[in-house]
Parts: sequence; structure tokens; C-alpha cells
Amino acid sequence: MSANLALVAENQKPQPAHDADVVVLKFGSSVLKSPADAPAVASEIYGHVRRGRKVVAVVSALAGETDKLLSEARQLGLDHDNELLPAYVVLGEERAAALVAIACDRVGLDAVGLSVQQLGISAEGPSQHARPVALKNNNLREALAQHEVVVVPGFGAVRECGRVALLGRGGSDLTAVVLAAELGLDKVRLVKDVDGLYDRDPASASGTPQRYRRASWETARQLGGALVQHDAIDLGEKRGVEIEVAALGRAEGTVVGHRNAPPGPVSPEKPLKVVVAGCGVVGGGLLNRLLWDNGFEVVGVLVRDPFKRRDVDCPQELFSNDVDALLAKKPDLVVEALSEGQAGHDLIRRALEQGCDVVSANKQAVALDPEGLQKLADANGARVAWSASVGGGSPMIETLRAARAAGEVAGFEAVLNGTVNFMLERLGEGAAFADALADARAAGFAEEDPSSDLEGRDAAAKVKLLSYEAFGRVPDEVPSDVLSAATPVGHAPVRQIGACFNKGGQLDASVRLNDNLQDALFQSLNGERNALKVHGADGRVWLCKGRGAGRWATTESVLADVADIVRARRAAAELV
Repeated sequence: MSANLALVAENQKPQPAHDADVVVLKFGSSVLKSPADAPAVASEIYGHVRRGRKVVAVVSALAGETDKLLSEARQLGLDHDNELLPAYVVLGEERAAALVAIACDRVGLDAVGLSVQQLGISAEGPSQHARPVALKNNNLREALAQHEVVVVPGFGAVRECGRVALLGRGGSDLTAVVLAAELGLDKVRLVKDVDGLYDRDPASASGTPQRYRRASWETARQLGGALVQHDAIDLGEKRGVEIEVAALGRAEGTVVGHRNAPPGPVSPEKPLKVVVAGCGVVGGGLLNRLLWDNGFEVVGVLVRDPFKRRDVDCPQELFSNDVDALLAKKPDLVVEALSEGQAGHDLIRRALEQGCDVVSANKQAVALDPEGLQKLADANGARVAWSASVGGGSPMIETLRAARAAGEVAGFEAVLNGTVNFMLERLGEGAAFADALADARAAGFAEEDPSSDLEGRDAAAKVKLLSYEAFGRVPDEVPSDVLSAATPVGHAPVRQIGACFNKGGQLDASVRLNDNLQDALFQSLNGERNALKVHGADGRVWLCKGRGAGRWATTESVLADVADIVRARRAAAELV
């Protein structure tokens, strides 16, 4: 067995699994109670991926599932010798892992799932409370090299005889620590239903519970109770892997490691008051998530017709077409997902002038004057974010910002419109233009009026926004090809390519239908997927890809912007 795969001695670190940053996240049944919670878990994962990390997500069974499976296996098995029980029980973790991987795929993440046997943590000892010994194979590293997210079941391992063993109750914590240690990481993050370790039970204690920012291994053993498995604490201490306990959507938690910091009071957080502007494909998806999140209070929804029937379970009294009345509610945040550029731009400006934070998915609105909107936000102590306006679930804005931070950008090229890419694939398969458009509408990609997509205006607006991120300015014009029934589409793949390059100080931008693709990245894109290729002046290249259209991918990008603003607000509040 190679040294970098075995559980090596204390303080001896294997090499990281991949050049990209890797984070191990563990999600327990307290946050993954049912399949309905999988999208929230996918959101947490998405936030890490868009910050340039690869994620290993360790998943427990859904709430109550382990006890149910244990009971069924014990009823049918022998009391004194039930060696086959673990293989049945870990089906709960494997089912939950598959559901999380599916939820990740829906929002555009490149995810893959591994089973307990494929993951291959070897263990020895009792079949229901085994001790991990080694990582038997290279499957996890290979999966990380090929995918953004690897979802694995916790709790289970494999004994020398090839049978599955369990790592004790709460063993998914131990799985996460083992994997972090094997990947050469210094920290693992356990996502729980509480935001850290407290000096007393926050649910039942009298007085004001105090949360630790840092806690020693011994303090965690004394106070952790059922929050963190003690075997996981012991292995974390032995292997030098700090254990961070945090809640969904929270940047801060408790870091368990070598020293204590005095616990401090935690101020109760009021829900953020939110106005959602628009209730179409994206706005409706946002409402479906925000209405049921205790961290937000939706105080209004801006629509043209408040009485129109919609596919969102939202109280009728929240709908309004009166901008003044909605802004008079003094929202903390406006989430703008209107379909019209000028109306969206005007709303963003009014909200920022009022000192209200804004997240926008409306590329036409933001592209009118991105620099002016940012200056207006700064002048009024507000925040504005528009990552969702480009690329859907593909983190193009973040990729360009990373490239620009690393040095001068020479230019970029990208597939920017998921609707057009979807239609071009259908046309290449021989579909009639009207059928391809109907299919795009049925899939939730094309709006009722698709002219902005088909005439290239949507992609041109995105080129302007990416140009602002790349060069700090936008091109004067973006000539665009039109996709119509007369557009020739043969067997060779055709892609709508938006590009902008700095040529001697002049920005050369365009949106073209290209049937002579030389780049495998763009050739490989199917369906609604988008991709970006950024060229650095020094020859380096940055890439990203993902789902570029559809309710869920774009919704996830908006929610990631919202989460960033929430974290920024909390950080600012702590400084006061």
C-alpha cells in the first residue's frame, strides 16, 4: 500500500489530492431530514465551488432512516452474529448521497457519487463500531481530478474480508475526518443544525448560551455531547485535522483544535427583509426557496399583474405592481429578476439610493452601466452583486475576477446563452426551427418572447459585463449574429461564441455563430451548458463551465450572491 493512501502517522501529511483547493463538508441528518432538504445542501456546496474549490461532500442518511434500517435488519438477522447488517444499513447513506448528487447536477455542478465500496475506507474491529485503518484505493482522488463535487456516503467502511462495517453512531463525522486527513487537509467542516459549540445546550439552558469561536479537543469532548462523534474528535487530534462545526449558510462556527478561546454571546439574528422583483422562470424559483428559509422574510413581490395565477405557493397579498409601496417597506435586500432591462436598471438604482443591497440576475439591466451601479452602491453604503446575470450556474464572473487578480487579461471567449446552445444542438440533430424553440420553452430555458436570445442581445449584454470584469470598461458595440430558421446548421457542431479581446487598447467584441470550432471545450458543450475561457496576457488560461439556463441553475447563482451579501452584513455587524 502506498504511503500517501494509508492512514499515516500523526502530523505526517499526504500530498493534496488536486491542484485546486479541496474542502471536505459533512452533512448530517439534522440538516438533511428529507429529500426536500437536498437543494439547500446543494446550495452550500455550490457556494464553495464558485469560490474555486473542489468539494468532497460526506452525507449521512436522512432523518430516521438509520434507525429504520437497523430495526429491519435486526428483525431478520441473528442477535449474536449479524455480520451482514452493516451492508443493509449503509443503503441509507448511499441513497442520501445519490439524492444530493442529483440536486447538485440540477443546479449545474459537475458532481459524481461513490458508494461505500467504491470509496474504500478499510476498517477493522467490530462490524458495527469499526476503526478506520486505510483508504484502500485511489477512486476518490481520481474522481476529484475529473469532477467539481464528489458526494460520498458516511458511516460505512470495508473490512479485510470485503464486508461492509459501520463506524459507530455518528460515524459520518469520522468518515469526514478520515477523508480530510487522507487528502492532506488541515480542516474539515461539519454542517449541523447549530452554528457551533456552546458552553451549554442552547435549546434548553437557562441564561444566555455562549458560543466558542475556538475550542480545544478536551473542551469538545466535554461539551460536544452528541454534536460531534468522540472517535472523530480523537482522530482529528491525532492527525492534526481541525474540526469546524457550523450551520448551513453560515461562515462562522466553532473551530475545534489545540486551544480554547473564551466563548462569547451570540446575538439573535433577525430575518433579512427581502423584495423579489419578477416572478418568471428565475424569480419564481427564488420565491420557492426564500419563502421557506427562516433567514429571510419576503415582504413583497414586484410583478406586472398581481392577480395572475403562478406556479409558486406564495401569499397573494405579497404581489404588487407598485414600486414605491414595496420600497416603502424598507427592505434590506432587493433581488431583481425582471425581464426588461431599463425597468430593472431603474429599480436597482432606486434601491441602491435608498441604501438597500441588491442582487440582480438581469444582464440587460446591469449591462447598461455596471460601473455607475457599483459607484452608486459604494456612495450609499450598499452592496450590489450580479454574478447570476452571466452564465447561469457557471461562475463566470468569479472566474474572470480570479484571472484579473492574477494578472493582465488579454481576452475571453465563451458560450453564453443556454437557450441558443440548446436549440443549436436540437437543430444539429435535424429538428425544425419551430420545434427546437418549442423544446427550449418546454424545458424552461426560453422565455415567451425569445428575441433577445435569438438576436444575440442577451449574449452581447453578457459580453459587456464580462468585459467590465476583465478590463474595467465595456466595448462601445458588440456586433451579433442572429439565429433564425434561415441559419444553416449541418452535422458539424455550431456554437454561439461571445468574445472580447484587448487589441492595442481597443476592445474588439462580438457574438458570432461559429461552425468551425477548434476548441474541444466548446465542442463538448451539450444542451443548455455554457463555458468560459479566459486568456491571460502571460499565456495562462482559466476555464469554467456549467448549466447556463433554467430556473434552478440561475436561482442557485442568485442565492450564492445573496449568501455572500448576508455574510458581508454579518461581518460588518460584528465590527460595530
